[in-house]
Amino acid sequence: MSIPKFDNLEIITFPSGVCEIAFNRPKVLNAFSAELYKNWLDALTWASTSKLVKVVVLTGRGRFFSSGKALERPDFSPEGIAKSTARRQTVKSLVDQLIEFPKLLIAAVNGPAYGFAVTHLALCDVVYTVPHATFTTPFMKLGFSAEGCSSYLFPMIMGRSRANEMLLMGRTFSAQEAIEANLVSRSYPAENFRETVLGLAEEAAQFSADALATTKKLSRDPERDLLLRVNAEETIRLNERQNSKDSVETVIRFAEEAERKRAEKAAKKQQSKL
Repeated sequence: MSIPKFDNLEIITFPSGVCEIAFNRPKVLNAFSAELYKNWLDALTWASTSKLVKVVVLTGRGRFFSSGKALERPDFSPEGIAKSTARRQTVKSLVDQLIEFPKLLIAAVNGPAYGFAVTHLALCDVVYTVPHATFTTPFMKLGFSAEGCSSYLFPMIMGRSRANEMLLMGRTFSAQEAIEANLVSRSYPAENFRETVLGLAEEAAQFSADALATTKKLSRDPERDLLLRVNAEETIRLNERQNSKDSVETVIRFAEEAERKRAEKAAKKQQSKL
């Protein structure tokens, strides 16, 4: 199968077997749209079986890793509800794919990360970051709930208190704090960060693909079924929360504020041309 092409994801393969998958919506800080979630799922599905791929590096283009889910005004029309349902199923399938992904998956956090851009990191095998990156899960502010298996993995990885600081209190972690919390392995200087991580991936790609896959399977198998169940339960609860009155009202306020800022920015840009 040929390398898939997407408007909002850039996929680059190297002769060594390293595959770089990059969120490529820098003008909107790599926000996750319904299309991007679907493309991300399709890209991982392809990479999981492609003979061209031994190691995957997941990163972002521009100054953000990702600003998380693109917030929009809730649409309760039949068409809007259908689209929302399809998006949630796509995200559930994406998390399932991250749980089941059989190859070495490295996250290269090149800038600030929000929401699902943070929670999915716990499902990656290795996470590297630039020193200036920040890690935020603003679920409580939006009236949402945990996703990406973070309700289980964050307490296990970070310890309950630190996990609750992030998930329940919405505290933003610095890169150093994310390292101390064991969410991130280590940081590398922002200059040549991409090249550094790709170089590390190239080294890993020299190892036996079967040895990598076997060892990853041994590591994942004891909790695989549990993670799939956690994902299913989180999806149900998140769906309930996102349809709740308080969450809908909060998202509308955030969307209105974003629209106001965009309008002010456009007006200033237009005025500067006069």
